[in-house]
Amino acid sequence: MAITSTKNLKEFSTANDRFEGAHLLCPGCAHSMIVRELMNCTDDNLVIATNTGCLEVSTAVYPYTSWDTSWIHIGFENAATAAAGAEAMYKARKRKGTLKNPDAPVKFVAFGGDGSTYDIGFQWLSGAVERGHDFTYICLDNENYANTGGQRSSSTPIGANTTTAPAGRVSYGKKENKKDMMAIMAANGASYVAQVAPNKWKNMAQAFQKALATEGPCYINAISACTTEWKFDSKDTIHVSDLATDSLVFPLYEIIDGHELNITYRPKNVIPVRDYLAAQGRFRHLFKPENEHVLIEWQKRVDANWERLQRREEARV
Repeated sequence: MAITSTKNLKEFSTANDRFEGAHLLCPGCAHSMIVRELMNCTDDNLVIATNTGCLEVSTAVYPYTSWDTSWIHIGFENAATAAAGAEAMYKARKRKGTLKNPDAPVKFVAFGGDGSTYDIGFQWLSGAVERGHDFTYICLDNENYANTGGQRSSSTPIGANTTTAPAGRVSYGKKENKKDMMAIMAANGASYVAQVAPNKWKNMAQAFQKALATEGPCYINAISACTTEWKFDSKDTIHVSDLATDSLVFPLYEIIDGHELNITYRPKNVIPVRDYLAAQGRFRHLFKPENEHVLIEWQKRVDANWERLQRREEARV
């Protein structure tokens, strides 16, 4: 794989610009940061599939497109299937000798939001990983169905106020905890899984490069702070992302071959979970006295998860 240098942010950000800026994503949306970094971290040819969602509807408004690469739009649930199918066709044509440039490196990538990844498209993603297709699936995890009105998904964390799990007099919002897709995909047979965040750009680029260079199915879970549904100012996307990683609500780590866990970012100063929650309007109601127990539960769960990750890293199991 032809890897683009990640030493200098200014040079890296303009290294191989195949994602055009003329899209309709919300100001401050982290989707474009994540997608652009993936496309800049390699010089290889890319075949990209996207589920229906914010990314697709905002980057391919007919007759225009932001994609300066091979790009497939498929249904809400099956970007993984499209990428896997393209990868299988490529391998078959390479065996038959019908490719024009058989020696040109080609990488297959699928993008999906958390709704199409954690929920609607989970069985398609699981199937593609189980079959061992050589592709990388990237979940743009903004923890809700942002394209269709801000409904809760199984990625939405406990206590969030959403249109289908509203907070009010009888409820503090979503009751269930966020699904652990990292563990699920590692157990499902993914060769490489990683959790990344756009505020840690070099960490994210290196994870993308590892995934693209790894043979077999890879899964990347990328936090994508949503200014619209998380309810923060569009200029604060990176600040909110910093709070997510430094509070350990969204720890950065990788799992290789289903068992070797490495923590890839350790905050020098871990901040309280409530600082992260306080920066977002979707959690404003949790700071009422009657919901203090939810904040306490949040901190306990984050602390316990961090301890678990550290034990797994030490044990390498």
